[in-house]
Amino acid sequence: MPIDDGNCFACGPENPIGLRLRFEPADTGVRARVTLAPEFQGWKNIAHGGIAMSLLDEAMAHAAGHAGHRGVTAKMNVRFRKPVPLGEPLELEGKVAWQRRNVLGLEAVLRNAGGVTLAQAEGQFVSMGAIDAANDRRNP
Repeated sequence: MPIDDGNCFACGPENPIGLRLRFEPADTGVRARVTLAPEFQGWKNIAHGGIAMSLLDEAMAHAAGHAGHRGVTAKMNVRFRKPVPLGEPLELEGKVAWQRRNVLGLEAVLRNAGGVTLAQAEGQFVSMGAIDAANDRRNP
């Protein structure tokens, strides 16, 4: 069973080099806002693709959590539409698209402040069981 000890690179409040994402409920799932620091650069002034993928993966994980599931990524497909800038406000959204037994189909999108889609993902997570809110540090 996955355990959240607060050190997740994407959302952990205890990780000194992490992104420290904070998700909140949104219309169809979850949402977070982030401004990426220069340390996350790939090409000049552009976030590394792996960082963009981490953002999308985390949005899907939190959408699963918001739906009551503790899970792990089984598969993820990403489409990069435009460069993800550093130092600018970004909005991240995730939602559950479907569920079949213990497999969740999830979607995530990363947009700039103007609402332009920069990257999007779809993935499948395997539910490892229900989230026990009393023993979980995540903020689903």
